[in-house]
Amino acid sequence: MDEPETLSAISFASYEQLDNLIFVINCNLQRLDGLVRSHGQIVQELEARFKASGWRVIKVLFNSAWDPLFERDQQGILIEALSRCVDGQFQRFSQGGGAVWRAEFFDQSEALKALIQGWSDDDLDRLSWGGHDPQKVYAAYHSATAQQNHPTVILVQTTKGYGVPGAAGMNTAHNVKSLGAEDLQAYAAMHELPLSQAEAAQCTFIEPDLDAAPIQYLHARRRALGGALPARHATAQPLAIPKLSEFSTVLNGSGDRAISSTMAFVRILSQLLKTPDLKSHIVPISPDESRTFGMEGLFRQIGIYNTHGQAYTPVDRDQVMYYREAKDGQFLQEGINEAGAMASWIAAATAYSHSALPMVPFYIFYSMFGFQRVADLIWAAGDSRARGFLIGATSGRTTLAGEGLQHTDGHSHVMASTVPNCKSYDPTYGYELAIIIQHGLKKMMVDQEDIFYYLTVVNENIPHLPMPEQPHLEDHIIRGMYCLETYGEGTVQVNLLGSGAILPEVREAAQRLHNDEGWTVQVWSVTSFNELARSGRAYARTIRLDPANQAKVEKPFIQTCLPDENTPVIAATDYMAVYADQVRAWVPGPYHVLGTDGFGRSDSREAMRVFFEVNAGMVAYTACVAQYELGQLSAAQLQDAAARYEIDLNRLDPMTC
Repeated sequence: MDEPETLSAISFASYEQLDNLIFVINCNLQRLDGLVRSHGQIVQELEARFKASGWRVIKVLFNSAWDPLFERDQQGILIEALSRCVDGQFQRFSQGGGAVWRAEFFDQSEALKALIQGWSDDDLDRLSWGGHDPQKVYAAYHSATAQQNHPTVILVQTTKGYGVPGAAGMNTAHNVKSLGAEDLQAYAAMHELPLSQAEAAQCTFIEPDLDAAPIQYLHARRRALGGALPARHATAQPLAIPKLSEFSTVLNGSGDRAISSTMAFVRILSQLLKTPDLKSHIVPISPDESRTFGMEGLFRQIGIYNTHGQAYTPVDRDQVMYYREAKDGQFLQEGINEAGAMASWIAAATAYSHSALPMVPFYIFYSMFGFQRVADLIWAAGDSRARGFLIGATSGRTTLAGEGLQHTDGHSHVMASTVPNCKSYDPTYGYELAIIIQHGLKKMMVDQEDIFYYLTVVNENIPHLPMPEQPHLEDHIIRGMYCLETYGEGTVQVNLLGSGAILPEVREAAQRLHNDEGWTVQVWSVTSFNELARSGRAYARTIRLDPANQAKVEKPFIQTCLPDENTPVIAATDYMAVYADQVRAWVPGPYHVLGTDGFGRSDSREAMRVFFEVNAGMVAYTACVAQYELGQLSAAQLQDAAARYEIDLNRLDPMTC
C-alpha cells in the first residue's frame, strides 16, 4: 500500500461508487525484512487514508479472546493503552505470548492489571489478532456485502508466520522456506486438521467427502457467483474487421496538405468508430491532452464516460466539439494518470479472457510517458495476454519542439523489444498506419492471437504520400520494411533506411546524393526494426538447431530485401542507435547506423536533428563515408562532401554534452 499508484487509485473507486468492491488488506505489520511502521500503527494510517478517499473502513483487530476484557473496560482504559502502542510493540507481543503481554503491557498500570485479574499466562496467550478468528472475519465480510454507494476496505490484523513454530511474528518469517516433521505436526494440531502425525509430516492432502455439507455449500456458492475462479477464456467471438479500402482518407495521402501521423491515426480511429459491427467494441483511452492529439471531436461523437453523467452545463456547450460527459460515454479520460490509464487499457485488453467480451482499446499518450513510466504494467499486460493498441504520440527524440528531455523519447521502441508478445512499429505515413492497424485487428480479433501493438506517431506536419502500388506491399510493411523509392541508375549504389520522423530526412538525403553525386539511391521505409530483428533471431535459432538444412530455411527478411554484399546501408531513426543496430548481423553489406543517443533538448526540430546527427546532411555524408571505405571516394572528395553537407567534423558528441 506504500506504492504511490495504489494510494492515488483508491479515490477513483469511491468516485465511481463501486459498492461491489471490497479490499481485504492483511495487516501483519511486517515487510519482508522488518516492520512497515515500526513507530506507528499501519492499521490506523490506512484507515485515515481510505476514509479520506471515501471508503467505508472495517477493522478486524482483535480475536474473540479479547471480548471479555473490552466488556470489563468501562472507562476505555484498554483502548487508550492499545492506541499508544506502536507496531514494534505489537510484533513483540505477538511473538512473546502471554508472559510478554503481561509484563510489558498489562503491568504498566494498576487499572490494566485489574482487567486481567485471575488470568493466567495461558489465558493471555490466547489473545491474538482478529484475522485469525473465523467468526470475526465472517462478521466483517457479511457487513461489507451490505454496503451501498461506497467501496469497503477490511483491515485485518494478523501475525506473519502464524502457526509456524519459531517463525510467527519474527522478522525472518518470510525467509522460512521449509518445515520439518515436528513443525508440520504442530501446525496441523494448532489448526485442528484431521491428519495423523504421520500424515501431517508427509503433507498429506485432506480429501473431504464431496457430499459433505460444507463442500456442497462451497460449490453452490461458487455456482451462484458465476463459476470457478480463476477462469480464462482463450478465445472470444470474432469481430468483423473493416476492409483496408475503408480507410481511404489516409490511403490516398494528404495531397499538398501537410498533416501529422497523429492526425492520420485519429482519422483511422474515427472510421473504426463508424463501423457498425465494431464501433461498440472500440475503447479510446487518454490520460489527458486529447486536444493535443486532435481527438476533441470524439468528445461529442462518442462522449466521455462518467459514472455521474453530466450534471452541469459545460462552459463550451455552444461549441461543436464541446466537452460532453455521459454515463454511456465511450471515451475514457483518466486525467494525468498514466498508471490509471494503463490499468483501464489492461482491463479492456483482457476483457475477451475474463468476460468473453472482445474489446479493442486504443490508449494514446506522450510516448515518453509510456514505457518510461509504466513499463512494469506493460510487461504485466503482455503476461496477461492483452490484446489492443498502445499509441505513443509525439514520439522520437527530435519531434517535440521546445519541451526538453522530460518529453523527448528516444528509447521506447528499445524497451518495447523486451516484451515478447508486443509488436512495435514506427510508421511515417498514414497508409502504413492503416495497414498495421487493420492487420493487427485481424490478428487479435479474428485469428485470436495473444499479441498487442505499440505504434508511434508524431505531431510534425508533413505531406503524406498515397499508398504505392507495388506487389506484397502490405506484407512487407508488416514484416518491417519496403522499398519506398529509387533515385537514378548510376554505378555507385547505396541503400538508405529510415523510419518515423526521420524518413523525410532520409528521402531528402537520397535526393541530394542523387543530384550531387549521381549515385543510385534506394530509400527503404523501415516500419519496424524490432520485427526485422526478431526475424533474424528466429532464423539464427532455426539453423542452429538444424544446420544441415540451412539452405532450405527462409532468410531473415532484411537479408531478402538487401542481398548485395557490396552496397552500403545507412540507417537513421529518431531513436537510440541500438534500435537500428540490432539487425546488423543480417545486413550483408557495410552497415552504418545513426541514432539519437543522449538526453533530449529544448530547441527546434531542425536544430535537434543537427545536434543528434540524424539530419539529411549527416545521412548523406555518412553514405559518402561508406563509399570512401569501399574505395569509391578519395579523401579529398570526402572532405568536399563534409563541406557540401555542412558537417562540423570537430563537433562534440551529443552523447556526452
